[in-house]
Amino acid sequence: MKNVIIVISIILLWFPIEIKSQSILTSKHNLSVSSSGTIKATSESEVCIFCHTPHNSSPRAPLWNKNATGTTYLLYNSSTMEAIPGQPDGSSILCLSCHDGTIALGDLVSRSTQITMTNTMSPRGNLTTDLSNDHPISFTYDAALASADGQLKTPPLLNTELDNNSRLQCTSCHDPHKETYPKFLVASTEFSALCFTCHDRSYWANSTHNTSSKTWNGTGTDPWAHLESAYSNVSQNACANCHDPHNADGKPRLLKSLAEENNCLDCHNGNVAGKNIQTQLAKTYRHNVFGYIGVHNPTESPFVLTKHVECQDCHNPHASNATTAVAPFVNGFNRGVEGIDQSGNTVLTSTYEYEICYKCHAGNSWTPAPAFPRQINQNNVRLEFATSNPSFHPVVGARNNTEITPNLIAPNTASTVLYCSSCHASNDAGGPTGPHGSIYPQILKLQYTTTDNTSETATNYALCYSCHNRNNIINDNNTFKEHKKHIVKERTSCSVCHDPHGISSTQGNSSNNSNLINFRTGIVTPSSSGILRYEDTGAGTGRCYLTCHGENHDPESY
Repeated sequence: MKNVIIVISIILLWFPIEIKSQSILTSKHNLSVSSSGTIKATSESEVCIFCHTPHNSSPRAPLWNKNATGTTYLLYNSSTMEAIPGQPDGSSILCLSCHDGTIALGDLVSRSTQITMTNTMSPRGNLTTDLSNDHPISFTYDAALASADGQLKTPPLLNTELDNNSRLQCTSCHDPHKETYPKFLVASTEFSALCFTCHDRSYWANSTHNTSSKTWNGTGTDPWAHLESAYSNVSQNACANCHDPHNADGKPRLLKSLAEENNCLDCHNGNVAGKNIQTQLAKTYRHNVFGYIGVHNPTESPFVLTKHVECQDCHNPHASNATTAVAPFVNGFNRGVEGIDQSGNTVLTSTYEYEICYKCHAGNSWTPAPAFPRQINQNNVRLEFATSNPSFHPVVGARNNTEITPNLIAPNTASTVLYCSSCHASNDAGGPTGPHGSIYPQILKLQYTTTDNTSETATNYALCYSCHNRNNIINDNNTFKEHKKHIVKERTSCSVCHDPHGISSTQGNSSNNSNLINFRTGIVTPSSSGILRYEDTGAGTGRCYLTCHGENHDPESY
């Protein structure tokens, strides 16, 4: 009897058991013939023997009845991880003696022959020796780690147990002797209560992924197919909407899918979330998130040096929410995203929408070239939008002149500030905000015909006319007095004279480049005297030196 008490005491040191807890007899860890599970012995009646033996055990506590595999495991690795996992030790290596698939379940130290089993471990339970797609284990979790990471709670932790060396092990999440929660978990997965025992994600409290009660409508791909027991809505599944702690396809962040966008689009396809982003991304002009796998890295510089685009470049899934803002401030769906400010400096959290766009569109070597060659060429939109420029569309701040304001359609005024997405967005009425995809070039939300010799119609220049008064422009009311001649009679596209983003003060000046004047050189050529220039001579007046549509202006004054 004394020896039995010693054995029980040793076992309790490793795997604490609540006396009134659910019996192991009714759990999947009962591998005896009496088990109600599908994996069990054909005749062995002892229960504890599959893990423990009072005699002839391996030299590992607590009287372990399995041999060491001697296996070297492939460990989890991630650029966002501060912890340093080691080869599995402590209770983790004991768990793996069944769960790595290298030793048969019935191969015990205390038995000379293997116990015959009715079935083998399921793929889900067999972690294999490749642990790179599993939550890291066997690392020191202490105050220093929590401080270095910045988004971990500081021990001691509620529910989660660390071993005697302050190391996180399998038993930090799983209690092998009771299954109060599925998979022997020590806390519920509903609302990711278990995850948040350790993790403390910035912004999460107000994130839509934390608060949404959206459910799957049963159409298309099940967004929770990777979960053996999913809850019914987004909020309940929480972290598990995107992450899988074991056998994850997207290893570095334990994402359920290898292709980054698939972790988003099985909900954001109209079957869970209200807006169908997937449809937008299938359009001709789009941010092609499908073209890259494994290029985006959460630790990459906001100066995106390697060409790619992923949902995560513009959206922080832990922070995104439905709150609205006014231009140029970021809306809730862009909250918590890094960016580049107007001075060209990195910011950890973008305040303005354009700072997110600047990550790729502010002079990167791979940034798409301008749509057409101009007298002044520039593909750095940060320079084009600067409020010190001779002219610019008011994205960073309000415009610096009032010459065109009589032609603005309410509620636009001289002080109006726009988003990049005021022009670059879905072409669908009521479609998702933002430049996901469009049927129009440059991901424009409305048609903007740039082909020369195009008839002027409200449709062909719908983008311009969404802010600027068409009647005033084509009838020369309170505007440039030759608009009608150029746009209507000569069928000259707005784009021939106007550069919509702006003209940088490093290249242009207020005399030659006011009112977004920057001629397209494929259509406008020098005058007979070899001059190509516009001169602003005051409010509503100016002169041009150029040749266009066979007309020589040398100069032509207005």
